[in-house]
Amino acid sequence: MFPLACKHSRIPSRAWFTAGLLMLPAMAPAQVISEYVIPTPSSEPFAVTPGPDGALWFTEMHGNKIGRITTGGSFTEYRIPTPASQPVWIVAGPDGALWFTEYGGNKIGRITTRGSFTEYPLPTAGSSPWNIINGPGGALWFTERGGSRIGSIATDGTLAEYPVPLDPWDLAAGPDGAIWFTEWSFNRVARMTTAGVVTNQYVVPTPSSDPDVIITGPDGLLWFVEYAGDKIASLSTAGDIVEYLVPTPNSLPGAVTVGPDGALWFTEHAGDKIGRLTLADAITEYQVPTHGSVPMVIEPGPDGGLWFTEYATSKIGRITTPE
Repeated sequence: MFPLACKHSRIPSRAWFTAGLLMLPAMAPAQVISEYVIPTPSSEPFAVTPGPDGALWFTEMHGNKIGRITTGGSFTEYRIPTPASQPVWIVAGPDGALWFTEYGGNKIGRITTRGSFTEYPLPTAGSSPWNIINGPGGALWFTERGGSRIGSIATDGTLAEYPVPLDPWDLAAGPDGAIWFTEWSFNRVARMTTAGVVTNQYVVPTPSSDPDVIITGPDGLLWFVEYAGDKIASLSTAGDIVEYLVPTPNSLPGAVTVGPDGALWFTEHAGDKIGRLTLADAITEYQVPTHGSVPMVIEPGPDGGLWFTEYATSKIGRITTPE
C-alpha cells in the first residue's frame, strides 16, 4: 500500500513493468461485482474485515470513522474520538471487538460491535502504527512505520514493542509460529520471533519491488504482493521465493487474501481490477465497474463473497467467487 505522504502521486503515474514468471491471463468467467456507496463523501476507505456480528467493518481514513456494512448493503458509521486519527488497518480481535490502527493519532483503537470506543496511545510519539493482525499468544500485533518497531497489544491493553530493521510495513502470523513482515523500502521480507528477535531477512529477487501486504496461505507458504514489481510472490519458511507476474502491466497490486475457494485474491490499485491466483498458478482478473476506484484491501465475507474497499471513490465492493 502506498505511503500516505504520496498516496495519489503513485497512482497510476509510475510505469513499472519488470520481468518475472509470466502468468498468462485465464479466461475470466462472468463474476458479479456489486458496489455500495459509503454515506460519508470522500471517506477514503482503506481496510475491511469480517466482524463477529456477520457484517463487514472498515476504516475511513479521511472520514475519521469506522464503518459497518451488512451483507445486504446497509451502512452504519462511528466517528473515532481522536480527530484526524487516520484509521488504516482493522481486524476482528479474539475478544469479539474490532481493533484498528490510528496512523495519525498514534494509537491503537478498539470498537465494540455496539460502537463503543477505547483508544490506547503508543508510548513513542510519531510511531505511525500501520498494519494490525491477530498473532501468537492471543494478542494483536502491529507495525510502527515511524518508529521502526513491531508492537503487540493484549486485549486488556498491555503493550509491548520490539525494535526491528527500518521500514516495517505489513505483517503476518507465520505457519512456524513467528511473525513475518515486509520491509518496503529495503525490498526484503523478515522473520521475527515472538520474543522480538529478527532471525532472518530475505531479499526479494525483483529489485525495488516494494513488498507490501503479506499473509499465510492455505498451502503453508507466505504470500505477499510486490507493489512496484507487479507481482504476487510466495515465500517458504526456508526463504525460497517464487514470483508470479500480474498480466496487466503497471497494475500496482495492493493486498492479497485467501478466498473461500482456496485461491489467492488480490487488488490492483491502478488496474481497477480484482485478481485471482490459484495454487495451480493460473491468474484471472476481473474489472471493477467504477473507473479510477483504486481497490485497496480485500477480505472474504460471511456470505461466501469477497469484499473490498474502493479508496478513491469511497465505495465498498463485493465480488462473487467462481462456482
